[in-house]
Amino acid sequence: MEQRTTTPDEAREALRDVIDPELGLSIVDLGLVYGVAVENRAATVVMTTTSPMCPLGAVLTRGVEDRLNQLEGVDSVEVHLVNEPPWTADRLSDEARTILGM
Repeated sequence: MEQRTTTPDEAREALRDVIDPELGLSIVDLGLVYGVAVENRAATVVMTTTSPMCPLGAVLTRGVEDRLNQLEGVDSVEVHLVNEPPWTADRLSDEARTILGM
C-alpha cells in the first residue's frame, strides 16, 4: 500500500502556522516563503528573512522543520535560507498589509 504524500500546497498552507516572532505574522503572509516542493515524502522549502542580517533565520528555519515534520505525508524537511532575491514589502499578503497598516 502506497503512503500518502503531502502536496506542496498542503505544505505551504501548514507553514501559515509558523509565525515571525518579531512581527507576529505567518511567514507565508510575510512573503518569506519563495518555494515549496514535496517529492517522495521529502519537503524542500526555499525561504528568506526580511533582511540579510535578520537574527531570526535559525528560529524560522527550525519552525518550518518542526511544522512540516508534523505532517503525515512528510518524512524529511530541508530548508534553504536565501538572500536572493531580497525580500521587499511587495511580497506581503493583503492581510499582512492591513495588519501592518500599509
